[in-house]
Amino acid sequence: MGSAQRARFALIGIVGLGAWLRLWVAFTDEGIYWPDEIYQSFEPAHRLVFGYGMVAWEFVDGARNWALPGWVALWLKVFATLGLDAPAQYIHGVKAVFALMGAGTAWGVYKLARNVGAPRHWALLGAAGFALTAVPLYFGARAMSESAAALPAVWGLALLLKSPPSRRGLLAGASLLGLAVLFRLQMGLFCAGILLLFALRRQWRVMAQVGGVLLVWAFIFGLLDRLTWHDVPGAAFGGWFESAVKYLRFNLIEGKAAGWGTSPWYFYLGRLFTAMPAVAVPMFVGAALSYRRAGALLALAFVFFALHSWVPHKELRFMVPVLPLLFACMAVGGAALESKLSTWLFAPGVAVTVLISLVSTPQLTMGQLGIYLERRTDSAWNDFGAVNRLMLAANAQPDLCGLRVDAAHLAWTGGYTYLHRNVPLYHLGQPPLESRYFNYVVTRAGSGGQVVAREGALELVKLPWAQCQRDAAYSWRLP
Repeated sequence: MGSAQRARFALIGIVGLGAWLRLWVAFTDEGIYWPDEIYQSFEPAHRLVFGYGMVAWEFVDGARNWALPGWVALWLKVFATLGLDAPAQYIHGVKAVFALMGAGTAWGVYKLARNVGAPRHWALLGAAGFALTAVPLYFGARAMSESAAALPAVWGLALLLKSPPSRRGLLAGASLLGLAVLFRLQMGLFCAGILLLFALRRQWRVMAQVGGVLLVWAFIFGLLDRLTWHDVPGAAFGGWFESAVKYLRFNLIEGKAAGWGTSPWYFYLGRLFTAMPAVAVPMFVGAALSYRRAGALLALAFVFFALHSWVPHKELRFMVPVLPLLFACMAVGGAALESKLSTWLFAPGVAVTVLISLVSTPQLTMGQLGIYLERRTDSAWNDFGAVNRLMLAANAQPDLCGLRVDAAHLAWTGGYTYLHRNVPLYHLGQPPLESRYFNYVVTRAGSGGQVVAREGALELVKLPWAQCQRDAAYSWRLP
């Protein structure tokens, strides 16, 4: 068996294991890292497909592009058409799609590393770094824009940075980068960077071809906003690029994202070292050593990392799209060091750090991710999962005519995506029981009511009336 065939089998094994681990998370973790994974993706998609759902402010003011919820809605519709329209079925189905996308991203790391000069065994280590370490695994099955954008971004860069690039590869790579921007606006940094790279290399024809394709995708972005946000009050340019304008204004001009917390410039460095301490060292060191052989890729990763470090509001998930680039650079830099010192000790050492990160992943805590620091020692897995499982239990109650969730703010629940019943959904003690607007409550154990289902310290309680009063003032806006 030749080295190429052995590498192919090894890659299939690495990607397959990464896919299996992400699928395990998809089917066992009902928790929520941040409300965006429900209310920027699942919930608007649920409203589009099934006709009801909570509406976050972004989908009132037009501050989000519809590409991500549209992608989720496509799969909700597919599963519903196949008869898989129970919430546990379509939720796990969509998460499985994102899990497979994450595994495909790991494959893309291998291709990117190979195309910028890494030998096979180091490219495999780069793929393993993304497939099997804590941070990519934690976010891999979550329906978030970062996870969706990482796949087309890494494959797009792999095609564009291949030397020499084919015309078909350039067009496909540019299209993939354009698609990545639809999923997450920040991917535009990669588009600008790749055009600058071709300009610095004086590859004017290549730059024109790639730029032309990106302009087409920019038109698609603007047209999608035009179709969905043209009737938003005060929409600029008739709705063209409405989501981009409002997103940039909200974050960069008005600085309102800081209302969700701010962190120092070194936040991402620190959190990557705490979340996956073993592999972060070779990843950053190897990436730094890749500057001679993969300087363009390293520059793209550095600019992305630096600009996100400059923005005051930080969440570790924002780093998911750049991790494939860093692992690909690690492969190039590690190979360069290995070649210079003529030893094979480094590759096995990096493999060990990947395995250490994999083994430690189940122990991942809130503190390591840099979120909810008042609960820094709590597990990062299945956070608010008990609430969502009780909402699934509420879905199965034939007499359900309203639900109140006292155990969490609605933004930290699965909303109608998990409840999947067209009935009022309330939270945190409002409205009072006397209103009779609901007949089931998710509350702390020991309430004394008729318990229908239990999850740890929480229970789903049935109230002593079968019919609910109509709430004429009920609002579908997310509180």
